[in-house]
Amino acid sequence: MLFIFIDKITNRVGYTLSLIFKDILGVDYKITTNREAFESYEGPKLSYSKNRIADEPFICSTDLLFETVIEIKELNLFEYKGNPAVFRTYSKDSLLPFDIFAASFYFVSRYEEYLPFIQDSHGRFRYQESFAFQNSFLHKPIVNIWAKLLEQKLKDIYPDLIFTKHYFRFYNTIDIDSAYSFKEKGIARKFVGFIRDIISGNFSEVIYRFNVLFLGKKDPYDTFDYQISLIKKYKLKTIYFVLFGHYGKYDKNISPYNKKFQMLIKYLCDYAKVGIHPSYASFDEEEELNMQIKELLQVIHKPVFRSRFHFLRFRLPISFRRLLNNMITDDYSMGYSDIIGFRAGICSGYNFYDLEIDGETKLRLHPFAIMDVALRDGMRLNPKEAIEKVKEIADQVIEVEGDFISVWHNESMCERYQWKGWREVYEKMIEYVSAVDRTPFEQ
Repeated sequence: MLFIFIDKITNRVGYTLSLIFKDILGVDYKITTNREAFESYEGPKLSYSKNRIADEPFICSTDLLFETVIEIKELNLFEYKGNPAVFRTYSKDSLLPFDIFAASFYFVSRYEEYLPFIQDSHGRFRYQESFAFQNSFLHKPIVNIWAKLLEQKLKDIYPDLIFTKHYFRFYNTIDIDSAYSFKEKGIARKFVGFIRDIISGNFSEVIYRFNVLFLGKKDPYDTFDYQISLIKKYKLKTIYFVLFGHYGKYDKNISPYNKKFQMLIKYLCDYAKVGIHPSYASFDEEEELNMQIKELLQVIHKPVFRSRFHFLRFRLPISFRRLLNNMITDDYSMGYSDIIGFRAGICSGYNFYDLEIDGETKLRLHPFAIMDVALRDGMRLNPKEAIEKVKEIADQVIEVEGDFISVWHNESMCERYQWKGWREVYEKMIEYVSAVDRTPFEQ
């Protein structure tokens, strides 16, 4: 056990020590504010304060974790051991030249998203506003990297201190924004589709659409059998997030009352977990979120615990509070739709910390690292370039034994339109990471 001394116990300190030692490093630890008990303890110990107590390993603290306010911070980036670091300290006794706990809390809590920022056209936080992007380390799971640095420092001092072995894990997550391109849509939507293709002179598409709707040809977005074949072959830990909202400008899935759509969802439940994909409109209407969860539950006859926001349209902390109010326990929205990398600087699951109430919640966040549309549209990569980028990000996660979560859509595997050639990216990614991941799906 590691005995940790701090001058004062706060919610932020308790949360961050649990994040680093329990969630990431797997170390049994105990916190104390009793100086005498700490000094007399003869086992592994660490102090986190302004000044070292005796000759124990020591991390010099800054003020962030002992505050309750939310205010702009001067981060003062510098390099340590080939990686970026912030919250620099200047104590010659400190194990690290920066406050690793304050730095980790800043990124994981998404502190900067509580400060004023310029929204994008959908009301979201823009990756360009991110300190990590502005300083070229968005591609690094920096919190995990820092934790590994601390682990090595402690191992050098306490070789018998036990760190639970962690293993790299891959989670294959798929969003169903539109289950079908042509089929199972109302007469009006089908008719408009024909007219649009005719007006644009795209007669090959008119013929293709006709063959799908009337002659039994497979719908281009119906790639589910293909997905299931890969899930079986590689034993993939898979989660589907289903858009179950009503039709709107940015919500264009099949009607949640469509029987064939409901049968599809039940079919997917046989091979994967299924979660809710709260609609674009639910961003402004909590009642809409509540209704969508209830309707999905009625279809799958299982509790709905998992969520990822459609368009990644969420705002801290209100969106996550709404998930908690609706009994969601795990969310997979922490990432960007137009660039790959680590929005919260971490590749491990962790509990959401609500800065406004200054407290840890029970909502578990699972940050994803790559999204198909980010590779193709946001970064404008071709399939060959995308494969290399995916491997680079995966290697970062493998190095720190974290969780690699990818986001794909059923339509991005259709091998038509702008997605021609992208099945290979998906397959190469699965082949690459599956060679490393041998862990079962826990839940």
